[in-house]
Amino acid sequence: MEEGGRVSWMKYGSVVSAFVVLLALWFRSPENAGLDDRLDTVLSSLLRAERKVGMNNVAKPKVAVGFGGCVDLIVDGVSLLNKIGLPPTEQPLHHDYIENIDQLAQSFAYFFAPGAAAERFMLNDTLFSELVEGARDLPGNRWAVGGNAPVMAGRMATEGCDVLLGGSFSPDFTDVLSQDITVAGNIVEEPDIHLILEYPAGVSWGHYTSRRANRYIIHSDEHNPYLASLEEFAEKLKDFKPDLLVVGGLQMMDNFPFQSGEQDALLSRLAEVLSSSSPMLGIHFEMASFVEESIMENLLHYIIPHADSLGMNEQELPNLLSLLKGSNITVLSDPNPRVATVLDQMRAVYRILNQRYKDASAQSDTNSQHKPLTRLHVHTLAFQAMIVTRGSQWKNTMSATAKASLTANRHVCGSDDIDPNKARLIMDDSFSVSRREGSQRIPLQETRPISCWDEDDYEICVAPVLVCTEVYQTAGGGDNISAAGLVLQI
Repeated sequence: MEEGGRVSWMKYGSVVSAFVVLLALWFRSPENAGLDDRLDTVLSSLLRAERKVGMNNVAKPKVAVGFGGCVDLIVDGVSLLNKIGLPPTEQPLHHDYIENIDQLAQSFAYFFAPGAAAERFMLNDTLFSELVEGARDLPGNRWAVGGNAPVMAGRMATEGCDVLLGGSFSPDFTDVLSQDITVAGNIVEEPDIHLILEYPAGVSWGHYTSRRANRYIIHSDEHNPYLASLEEFAEKLKDFKPDLLVVGGLQMMDNFPFQSGEQDALLSRLAEVLSSSSPMLGIHFEMASFVEESIMENLLHYIIPHADSLGMNEQELPNLLSLLKGSNITVLSDPNPRVATVLDQMRAVYRILNQRYKDASAQSDTNSQHKPLTRLHVHTLAFQAMIVTRGSQWKNTMSATAKASLTANRHVCGSDDIDPNKARLIMDDSFSVSRREGSQRIPLQETRPISCWDEDDYEICVAPVLVCTEVYQTAGGGDNISAAGLVLQI
């Protein structure tokens, strides 16, 4: 696994990062001293907040993570499109799925210019195979273990957890996983491949220029949409007795050509597994790029009512909120939203889902095992934001927000040691806690960069991200960030 080679360094990451800060202080140029001072102080403060909570001298947390997995083939997106001779389209368009080369050009352009993450299913197997073959020979390509569940499992194992991973993998796949990961699932000869088209900020494809670094993902999965590991995972779950259950990878069902009723049956069975778990077990659902309204409706019916915790990015948050309000799915949202906008959207999701829980509880005569939402984590390029219900099972919110922020830099830069010379702050110097008129503004204090306050029945924490300026990889960023934040809260 790509993360595996760095596991031994994780326990020393904070110490080495602090050493890097000292080196930066020594070698910086006078004209950049003010900016350097600010970055150095923010980094030191975030590291200090992260170190406030550790897992030394306590039992290793046990986390169960499902479902699926793949092999990621990571390439420079523009280079691949140029290699296959695909010219920039004059008509950027959203497509729910990809059937031909013209739709690929239109869809890529639609998300590339604003720098928004996207993932699409390719119905055309022949075209997908041709793209994979073209990517295999592209200079600088990389292979890595991919998929929401394996990536989150890898991060949690790296952070000191024992992990049960639900997925159907090839022997070569399982051989590179951490020794702290136990796999529950069938053996497959050929794993699903995901083609990751990465691009940095400011790169051009024809007359389009990306506003921020991101990725466009295409896949043509055969195994993952069917949750093939579900039954074995459910069986091993009984003896594993996890402290946390994480569900992800369900976007592989999005626009997949199921037979009538197949998707409902699979999600209904998953709901049974979730509802049969201990009421005290925390369940986290990691959102992803969904564009099919029917699966979103199914998630709201079968999965989300069983989740105590939700994780998502700045695209997925307004998408979910729009559906909760009865509107259509929001395909493309602001890739660099303001803090106040995100917090208002988070409050609305929290309020609506918990009202739904109260209404369902009042109408139900049986114990349905539905749960209130007690944790909501949104990760954006510029900042991390969490809402956690006071008195709930989730602890260490401030430290968890700091860890999520630091993990964003570590993953995207491809190094556990954070170099302030390869980072910048793009979060505003102060932010409003809401878009409502007269709302309080909170300044970004370098010595205390994480802002936490109480509202209603919950606490909110916001932390700036030291945005990596020398991008190694954006794919898997959200999964690493969400997993790292969860580790300190269980």
